[in-house]
Amino acid sequence: MKAQKIFGIVLAGGEGKRLMPLTEDRAKPAVPFGGHYRLIDFALSNLINSGVTQIVVLTQYKSHSLDRHVSQTWHVSGGLFNSYIASVPAQQRLGKRWFSGSADAILQSLNLIHDEKPDIVVVVGADHVYRMDFSQMIQAHIDSGAQATVAAIRQPIGLADQFGVIEVDAATPDRISDFREKPKDAIGLADAPHEVFASMGNYVFNADALIEAVRRDGERTDSSHDMGGDIVPDFVSRGEAGVYDLQRNEVPGSTDRDRYYWRDVGTIDSFFEAHQDLISALPVFNLYNQSWPIFSQQLNSPPAKFVRDAKGSLGTVIDSIVSLGCVISGAHLERSVVGPWAVIDSGAHVVDSIVFDRVQIRPGAVVHRAILDKDVIVAEGANIGVDRDRDLARGFSVTESGITVVGKGVHVHP
Repeated sequence: MKAQKIFGIVLAGGEGKRLMPLTEDRAKPAVPFGGHYRLIDFALSNLINSGVTQIVVLTQYKSHSLDRHVSQTWHVSGGLFNSYIASVPAQQRLGKRWFSGSADAILQSLNLIHDEKPDIVVVVGADHVYRMDFSQMIQAHIDSGAQATVAAIRQPIGLADQFGVIEVDAATPDRISDFREKPKDAIGLADAPHEVFASMGNYVFNADALIEAVRRDGERTDSSHDMGGDIVPDFVSRGEAGVYDLQRNEVPGSTDRDRYYWRDVGTIDSFFEAHQDLISALPVFNLYNQSWPIFSQQLNSPPAKFVRDAKGSLGTVIDSIVSLGCVISGAHLERSVVGPWAVIDSGAHVVDSIVFDRVQIRPGAVVHRAILDKDVIVAEGANIGVDRDRDLARGFSVTESGITVVGKGVHVHP
């Protein structure tokens, strides 16, 4: 049997409205995560680690920082093996219109598939945090004979109304019998009635079948042109859609604690909670797995530095991630993630927070359950996340759970 040629497509054109104001000036996949990473780094790292080396990233919404990150960080030399990762914006090949959905993004980019002539196309989202060996899913797809395969993660049945839910028959557990968006009456799995299969937004297709499917969908006037909402149900209706249980996937270096971790960080609350999963001594998601690394841009930066302040106070750092270039001087930092080149000064108190690049937190400032975007300056003695009404009055976003978000470049006064 000849080797199958694999082509990767990363869907990175989403607007990410639920992550505002973090997406006010950038595409959702370009949002910083875990210190020096961007969200898209997880999808691209998984593909590269899986041996998929011809990849296009389809971009659209406020894509400048995302395009720059892909070009600067993910420069893969073509060489003899024709390996590359290329950012491809909406090209308006089918008329003067933008992508109207994820399926339409592929339809308008079919020239990319025609150029490479792959046997298999892997389509993944760009805004989930997880590890996955796609080579195992690809092999399972080939072995099953399905035309399309959807990656699934087991979730409690009580959360079914938050996901696209995959239903299977006990007689054919690897075939999808129905695919429903956020059902209120989900049916549990035969081997685990308290669980359902939730779609991870990752797919493997036979290339010719994908081309036919997005063309059919493009001719429909009643379609939202979405991969999960329209393309997958089309394959299901013909009995050609398979499911791949993430529990079958064995990632090198994974532990029992993080083996099947997957987080959709589509809201401020889930974004915040995913960061909390990183910081414990035994993290729920382990960034330190050297057998399956998450790659990103490593800026030419000095190490992080922890120093005494002018009064000789060293401060404390507990259960936190601190990136390169940071200086923590006599401050208290706890259960927080700090991005590159941030400065936290004497007497400042930062707890349960996410601090992006180049943020400055001046002496005596208090930051509690907050997300500070790039270049925010918190003035001496200022408070964030302490008084909800005051935060709202200052124009900051505050979630129902009490997470305060300060947009890029804001100067916060006492």
